[in-house]
Amino acid sequence: MKILVNALSGIGDALLFTPALKLISKAVSDSQIDALVMLKGAKDIFERNQNINKVIYFDFLKAGAFASFKFILSLRKKYDASINIYPSNRKEYNIINFLIGAKKRAGVEYLRKNPQNFGFLNNIRFTEEDSLHNVQTNILLVEKLFDLSFDEEPDLEFPLNTEDKNYAASYLNNLRIGEGDLLIGFHPGSATLKNHIKRRWEPEKFIELGKKLINEYNAKILIFGGPDESELKNSIIEQINSTFEHANSYVINNENLAQSAAIMKVCKVFITNDSSLMHVASAMKLNVVAIIGPTNPAYIYPWNTKHKIVSLGLNCSPCFIYSPRPLICFRDDVKFKCIKELSVDLVYQATTKFI
Repeated sequence: MKILVNALSGIGDALLFTPALKLISKAVSDSQIDALVMLKGAKDIFERNQNINKVIYFDFLKAGAFASFKFILSLRKKYDASINIYPSNRKEYNIINFLIGAKKRAGVEYLRKNPQNFGFLNNIRFTEEDSLHNVQTNILLVEKLFDLSFDEEPDLEFPLNTEDKNYAASYLNNLRIGEGDLLIGFHPGSATLKNHIKRRWEPEKFIELGKKLINEYNAKILIFGGPDESELKNSIIEQINSTFEHANSYVINNENLAQSAAIMKVCKVFITNDSSLMHVASAMKLNVVAIIGPTNPAYIYPWNTKHKIVSLGLNCSPCFIYSPRPLICFRDDVKFKCIKELSVDLVYQATTKFI
């Protein structure tokens, strides 16, 4: 059986599908499972996954409509089943899944904006439940697709190879970071599309937290993030290090996601916004402190790893839903209060539980 996994929506989303992917590979004998991705981070994840036969990388955003349509037709009728991973609540993803032409086309029936996003184009659907984690929804979706029942919920899978591990060891050695150092990872960034930048905790609070952890625990802070977050990372590092005689904080810049993951793996604690690196940290089995504002924690809490969720739990939360609609705050007093009024002390107290 030939199966295509459409993992177009994001890096974290691709990683959160890997438990379901493992179950498919074990249960569906003689299957060929390919993955269609358009983000290089998702490509890194699936290229290292033993359950994927081939990764098909195509940048729909850069290619334009005509080239994209021609590419989709090149895949038409080549698969027996295709799966839009959860969440993929955009009409573009559902149209792609339809045009690929598999007889069985699986997708989630979203509670919101499903008809507007052509969810009906998928002929095998599992109805979304707000109480379920994304991993659980993906597993239930593939259960319905293959008429199976699974009794396990596996870990996220992002295996690192020897080259990744050697890279990390060399990188840390060049920074003169030793085995006895207390390393704490920060990810102050997040996605920016559809106003998701509003999910970010303020940089000034990461700066204050970093200084506090250095003063109290002699920690060394490693700042992670993608190339588009360089200015953010450098600004935080400069302001933390300006307080101390010697540098205690470092920006981590890598060529790919696997290199970042290999360096993340040495951190004692990883403090992060709601982002793809939060899920990478979970795959690395780190102690995760997740700073959650408008998102439903039930969807995305760090999976199968020790973690602390730091959230104000306002009665208006969560307000972020899986749809193409930009993130909007409807409060009349403080816009995005759920993240803006989340204090450094709350995050610090959660962090110290792991030190």
